[in-house]
Amino acid sequence: MDSETSVNPLRGIMFKIASVTVFVVMQTAIKLAGDTIPAGQITFYRSAFALIPIFAYLIVIRQLETAFKTANVFGHVKRGLIGICAMACGFYGLVHLPMPDAIAIGYAMPLIAVVFAAVFMGETVRLYRWSAVAVGLFGVVIISWPKLTLLRDGGMASVAGTGALAVLASAALGAAAMLQVRQLVQTEKTATIVLYFSIIATLISLVSLPFGWSGLSTSQLFLLALAGVCGGAAQILLTESYRHADISTIAPFEYSSILFGSAIGYVLFDDLPSIHTLIGTIIVAGAGIFIIFREHQLGLERKAARKASSPISG
Repeated sequence: MDSETSVNPLRGIMFKIASVTVFVVMQTAIKLAGDTIPAGQITFYRSAFALIPIFAYLIVIRQLETAFKTANVFGHVKRGLIGICAMACGFYGLVHLPMPDAIAIGYAMPLIAVVFAAVFMGETVRLYRWSAVAVGLFGVVIISWPKLTLLRDGGMASVAGTGALAVLASAALGAAAMLQVRQLVQTEKTATIVLYFSIIATLISLVSLPFGWSGLSTSQLFLLALAGVCGGAAQILLTESYRHADISTIAPFEYSSILFGSAIGYVLFDDLPSIHTLIGTIIVAGAGIFIIFREHQLGLERKAARKASSPISG
């Protein structure tokens, strides 16, 4: 996981698409399990069964023992708390919204991360990225507004409105988790971050047990276990993708999930993306891709500046 990166963009893209596909399978399994299962219970199964592929992978690459070594337990707990809240909100929204809508609203996460980085970490964000964030969030409003408007009508419509708000909350919490991970990677191995998150999320999600978990049928138990295994496997595939290509190369392929999600949503749930979802998704995806390439361009400029200022270059 932390070995020397071999530059192979095509392989990185393949791993990224594979991770996106497996994540969509995870979401599909959760949605098929039904909307009567509490979000905390879903989060427990998602986190607990994710440990199976994670432990297997760490054993294969011989990093299981070293992965437990950490000098920042509090940082991992903080990341776990934020991450589990993000997952719980996201799962609630997923089971109460059409799959394409839930996926599309979730695209707000990298946009919100830019805002949080500027506000909480003091990062310099200039006009181009602020403009892209504003445009992207406008796209999120286009997707969400029909649900939020229906929220005032009560009845079943209120469930859709609450689901949209839950996914937005998940995106904001996910953005906060991204910032926490960026701090952890300065001192912690990727294997350590992934392992501790799954363990902490499993333990914390047990807190929801006294508030009432649903009795699961055999099929529901299988689907939630499948979701957990897929979640862990997808995380490994995502990590592998970053070993072979730059973020700017593979990150745009995240938006392929709307294609997979829409196809599965139509076949299994009779969900078709509305015109609001289609328009909003195009706007959000465009803004997100612009930010990705803008970050890449700034990274190249900073690298060139460091090289120019190096004593050796003179």
